[in-house]
Amino acid sequence: MLKHRDTTPATASPRSGPRLLISSRDAQALARMQAIGSEVPGLQITTRLVSNGHTDPLYGLEELPDFLLLWVSHLWRDELEALLQRPLHERPPLLVCGALDEREGMRMAMQAGARDFLPDSVVDSELLGALQRMLRESHASPASGGRVVAVMNAKGGSGATMLACNLAHQLSAMGANTLLLDLDLQFGSVAHSLDILPTHSHVEVMQQVEDMDSVALRGFCSHFSPTLHVLGGRADDLCLAQDVHLEHLEMLLQLARSSYDWVVVDLPRQIDHLTGITLEQADHCYILLQQSLSHLKDASRLIQILRNDLGVHGSRLHVVVNRYNKSAPITLQDIGEALRCSDLQRLPNDFAAVSESQNSGVPLELHAPRAPITLALRSLKQELAGTEEVDQSLFKRTVSRLFGG
Repeated sequence: MLKHRDTTPATASPRSGPRLLISSRDAQALARMQAIGSEVPGLQITTRLVSNGHTDPLYGLEELPDFLLLWVSHLWRDELEALLQRPLHERPPLLVCGALDEREGMRMAMQAGARDFLPDSVVDSELLGALQRMLRESHASPASGGRVVAVMNAKGGSGATMLACNLAHQLSAMGANTLLLDLDLQFGSVAHSLDILPTHSHVEVMQQVEDMDSVALRGFCSHFSPTLHVLGGRADDLCLAQDVHLEHLEMLLQLARSSYDWVVVDLPRQIDHLTGITLEQADHCYILLQQSLSHLKDASRLIQILRNDLGVHGSRLHVVVNRYNKSAPITLQDIGEALRCSDLQRLPNDFAAVSESQNSGVPLELHAPRAPITLALRSLKQELAGTEEVDQSLFKRTVSRLFGG
């Protein structure tokens, strides 16, 4: 039988703020986490000291908390597995602390819905910052505001920038306020593809994002049209990954989501903190590849990382076969079976139209509205926008911060 002790601060009002459950088998760690959590204004804290029995930190609760802070024990595999066995709607936003295996533990924590994980040697200020960050994210959850769409190549040159630019333009052309964000810090080409000369950079914006509102963000962006704004790097700037702080990127994405109907992000082909946090927050992730064995191998590896290591649920992943050729030796069936994806989207091989569009800086919808590639992009946009209209209530119930389901 489960033994635990639940305590609530005597000064707390039962419904005056968000409810945090802190669970641990370590009484000393539990007291420390409670003391740190009490520094967050308005946070209602309940603690659970588990001595034996069930490993599920939520076992037997009549009402789930708004947030869960779990200090894992030597049974961390069982504790995280217990959370994974719960339906998505029964997993509150999670913060994991304590000693666990770096690779397997981080993967399981992310799949269980962890927003962050901290070592057992964490200092008080880091734990406090993680709690505050989790609360901020809940106030700007993906279920409210605009939608974030991430676009990424499975192999270099597959066409992610082309898709990101044209998808953003088509969404804006239907009247939706759209931000096109180029997060390739060193070799971003979004501005060139739309013939824009940025006066401000994304790094400059992130350095000031704590003091920004929607009006300021729009002012820092370049405007392709009244409904399509662009934010990327300047041609003469050298930006490094260490120039971008994780919390500033999170704040930029949250501000962009609250300021625009759609945020389309052109991601570099790499896995790091920059792409990781964007993929975590994205409502849709488009992965592009072409019909070759090397593309298929890289795509298989990338999607495996997204699914297993980053916890991106399959319902948010969209595989796009660019420059599709029905006579190619690698067929759609081959790709679907290798990637375990039954719903592949494809864009035709329309090299001349795409090349002319990119060289002139004019989106395909304006440059070649009747070209096969434009028609295919239009269909993709309609499917994306239509899905959002039909399934908006479903997303409100099911999309979590780090783990899509």
